[in-house]
Amino acid sequence: MAAYRKGSQIVVDLLTATQQSGQEGIKTTHLLAKANLPHSRLAKFVENLTGAGLINKIEYDGKNTFVITPKGRQYLESYEKFANFVESFGLDL
Repeated sequence: MAAYRKGSQIVVDLLTATQQSGQEGIKTTHLLAKANLPHSRLAKFVENLTGAGLINKIEYDGKNTFVITPKGRQYLESYEKFANFVESFGLDL
C-alpha cells in the first residue's frame, strides 16, 4: 500500500522536481509522473504554487512548462532545515 503524503510533502516533491529540471523547466507530463498525482490534483497544486510565486508557468505552443523561482528555492531550503530540526527530536514531519 502506498504511503499517504501530506499536502506539504507533495509541495516539496513538486518544487524538487521543478528545481531538478533547471532553467529548461519541467513539462506537465513529466511533473505528473514525478509527483505521482492525478491531473486534477496536480492542477490545484500548480495553481497554488504559481499563485504563491514559488514556480512560474510558461505557456508555449499550447504546452505548459514550469520553472522554480528564487522564492521557491528559498521555500525548499527552509523546509529542509525545518525537517532536519524536527527529525533531530525523533519526530516525523
